[in-house]
Amino acid sequence: MKVIVVGSGRLGANVASTLDQEGHTVVVVDKNPTAFRRLDPRFGGTTLAGDGTDIDVLKKAGIGEADVFLALTNSNNANIMMAQVAMTLFGVRRVVAEALDPDRVRVFEVLGIPYVNPFALGIAAVLDKVREGV
Repeated sequence: MKVIVVGSGRLGANVASTLDQEGHTVVVVDKNPTAFRRLDPRFGGTTLAGDGTDIDVLKKAGIGEADVFLALTNSNNANIMMAQVAMTLFGVRRVVAEALDPDRVRVFEVLGIPYVNPFALGIAAVLDKVREGV
């Protein structure tokens, strides 16, 4: 699969590194080129310094041929916008956006954007551990 990951924070870098190690073609885009240091040292994909909300940057990353697009930045608004662009303008079939603010999850749902909310997942995991053996 060809995967574009926008955002090389902890989540994005780890997802990108894992997909690369699984043999997928991965392009990571981030505004801050120093963020690429979070990628696994064995990362064999491509890095592109640029703003993922810029259509020209997305084209340079190869969005027209992408099988998967992951919007994993630290901005809900940017993630929403990029996910919509990937789905509607470029027809990417698998799109996932990071929803950072649990109070904004409804926006992702109304817009039909598949999302992951790490905060909610963390709460659920902690509560599962607390409830084990209860």
